[in-house]
Amino acid sequence: MSFAAQNAAQTYARVGLETSVAAADPHQLILLLFDGALLAIAKAGNAMQQGRIADKGEAISRAIDIVANGLRASLRFPAGDELPERLAALYDYMCTRLLHANLRNDPAALNEVSRLLAEIKSAWEEIGNDPAVASASKVAA
Repeated sequence: MSFAAQNAAQTYARVGLETSVAAADPHQLILLLFDGALLAIAKAGNAMQQGRIADKGEAISRAIDIVANGLRASLRFPAGDELPERLAALYDYMCTRLLHANLRNDPAALNEVSRLLAEIKSAWEEIGNDPAVASASKVAA
């Protein structure tokens, strides 16, 4: 792909993402964070296989940023609810495993985090299919 075509494709993707974010309700924004983290981990795995150290580090840093400053930061901690605390601990664990993957070139650690994120994303998608949640998201947006 030529530089001009690659630049155009990147611009198109960025505009598409910005449009998705602008039109998304809070539930959909979380799904976009999951997608971004999973994509970053996939890129890191690809870079790891190809020996592109800088690209691997950049992709893992992006995944950590999304998990720590996106997913974890979006948690609310109402009194008496254990779920947010457990998710926060799981997100911290994922960040630790991603750091390990980066330092040790460990694809198994990337795969582990990817599986965990995919499971939580799947549950989040199921929640979004609940009509009561869908109507509440529209009110909150």
